[in-house]
Amino acid sequence: MPLEHICPVSIHFCTICFTIPGKEDTQGAGFTGNTPRGEDRDAPGHGIPERGRAMITAPGFDNEKYIREQTAEILQRVERFHNKLYLEFGGKLLYDYHAARVLPGYDPNVKMRLLRELKDKADVLLCIYAGDIERKKIRADFGITYDADALKLIDDLRSWEIPVLGVVITRFDGQPAALQFKNKLERRGIPVFTHRFTRGYPTDVEIIVSDEGYGANDRIETDKPLVIVTGPGPGSGKMATCLSQLYHDYLQGLKSGYAKFETFPIWNLPLKHPVNVAYEAATADIRDFNLIDPFHLEAYGETAVNYNRDVEVFPVLRRILEKITGEASFYRSPTDMGVNRAGFAITNDGITQEAAKMEIIRRYFRYRCEYVMGFADRETVQRVELFMKDFRLIPEERRPIVAVARQAARQAPEREKGDAGIFCGAAVELKDGTIITGSNSPLLHAASSVVIHAIKHLAGVPEKIKLLPPQITDSVAKLKTEILKEKSVSLDLEEALIAMSISAATNPAAALALEKLEELKNCEAHMTHIPTPGDEAGFRRLGINLTTDPLFATKDLFIA
Repeated sequence: MPLEHICPVSIHFCTICFTIPGKEDTQGAGFTGNTPRGEDRDAPGHGIPERGRAMITAPGFDNEKYIREQTAEILQRVERFHNKLYLEFGGKLLYDYHAARVLPGYDPNVKMRLLRELKDKADVLLCIYAGDIERKKIRADFGITYDADALKLIDDLRSWEIPVLGVVITRFDGQPAALQFKNKLERRGIPVFTHRFTRGYPTDVEIIVSDEGYGANDRIETDKPLVIVTGPGPGSGKMATCLSQLYHDYLQGLKSGYAKFETFPIWNLPLKHPVNVAYEAATADIRDFNLIDPFHLEAYGETAVNYNRDVEVFPVLRRILEKITGEASFYRSPTDMGVNRAGFAITNDGITQEAAKMEIIRRYFRYRCEYVMGFADRETVQRVELFMKDFRLIPEERRPIVAVARQAARQAPEREKGDAGIFCGAAVELKDGTIITGSNSPLLHAASSVVIHAIKHLAGVPEKIKLLPPQITDSVAKLKTEILKEKSVSLDLEEALIAMSISAATNPAAALALEKLEELKNCEAHMTHIPTPGDEAGFRRLGINLTTDPLFATKDLFIA
């Protein structure tokens, strides 16, 4: 659907259903008056309409080899710099689902496993840009703000028995939200350091490397030979924090060093390898792009892939390092600075290529949705469309669930499904290639319907057996309409799963079906309408890879 034909009527996620019909739902939703009395059992939607392409289930990445080689590379770099290295840790420490999708077999938490191996030798500093706190920047994969993500990361590190030395708020200028965040951390016993904008950056090296530049920042005391400097998202100030520490160390006669740990782009894969292009697609909104590292090519006569920001900043960074150390830089290229061994742990290039192409398609759908919601611009969408054309990717061919979900939406009126004139379809592809569909109704969102149908199929539960009995749906309806004063009774995915868990206490079929939820992890799903927060969170927690068409489920601008 061309973007020009998409109705940009809202910038909010929307509920799928709003009104409750006054007539009996003949397809099994079982309404009496305004009260739902059973689950959505549309027989045509609970079938197996077709087989999709076989899902990528074989591993293409060796986590154990990666941990061994990455650990050895880091420790070697620590030794090179007299047992004091500041390691800029880019990307996600935990829940790196992008890497897991493009490198099948990659453990989303493998970096944390690596860090746990090094915890006796490493301190951890967490950086966050004050401006990201102030404007409440959102981490897309979790739907939470960057400051909330920082708090979550501290908790996650603690759960892995890795303490955080402190939090650095970068480019701090007394922003009210950043100050509030600082107070919150300090009152919970977390040390907080503030770094202001570095004078002269990025061109005036004389000022940058002086008491007026890095010298204006307080030195952060660290005890261990390795200092991991990480933070949520790009531009968090990780590099500046590392260089500021280097400056203070050299003032005290400590010849420490700096290195980078970035997973993507993978430097020893070709520039146009789908895995590297998938990274470009993932960062299309911030205009990152990959290129051949010209400094590496000149220094060694070898091609290596890097990305624009590292290449652009390298001449300045090299001058800063030389000014701090008083000698020629150890690094001859931005690629030299990296300690990334991910490319050497790929065990099946064909599998990773196919997985990366699927990720490009996912990003295409995501940016189209973000465009109609006002979060992305047209240029971002167009960039990803070019990647699609480069690889001749047609979503409906590569992702059969797209056409099936749309068909379910088209057929919904014939089956007296939908709600308030909205007909939403959903499809999920199981690991054996079976495609299960669902549609919305006054009782269930399409997301809830398709998941219930899928686990029924996996558990072998007959169609006529209800997983949500009237006692539970009646009670939920009363709560939502009479007490919480909501307009919609229809259950989103999170609500449906909670309701089913209650049902499972007395319903053996529901208990059996719930056990099959684990089998939906890493399955692919598509919806014809932008999901509600409860639907999106439900898919995310189940580990289902969701794409959606850029259509709103209501014309309402405000959703409570």
